[in-house]
Amino acid sequence: MAVVIRMKQMGRKHRQFFRICACDERSPRDGRVIEEIGTYDPLVSDTDARAILNHDRITYWLGVGAKPSEKVAILIRKYGPSGTRADAQKAARERLAGPKTIPDPGEPKFVLKPKAEEPAVAAPAQAADAETAEPATAE
Repeated sequence: MAVVIRMKQMGRKHRQFFRICACDERSPRDGRVIEEIGTYDPLVSDTDARAILNHDRITYWLGVGAKPSEKVAILIRKYGPSGTRADAQKAARERLAGPKTIPDPGEPKFVLKPKAEEPAVAAPAQAADAETAEPATAE
């Protein structure tokens, strides 16, 4: 049985997510796997934080003769055990794990001023009081 390391597509339409798996080369892309050894999320904003790899298992599978696909080989070269961007990946993962800060918006540029009360507003209230009062009858 020939083992390959490739990506298995997960997620939904327009929101893809990939698992990096060791599987038999005869199995379909999203079929049965031997072991899941990492993840890749292309929609993470920081490029270096997109891939998460289990270094021990990748070293094992490469040691027993597993062949990585083209894209997985690039990820292993960048973020693998002796990757060229491993330090940048570690820093990016720490930034994403930290608390999110919201910048202070400062003073508002425009503030509405309250309208001055008009005397015409008080007149209908007085008229309503006059109507409710009993008219005087002359006997």
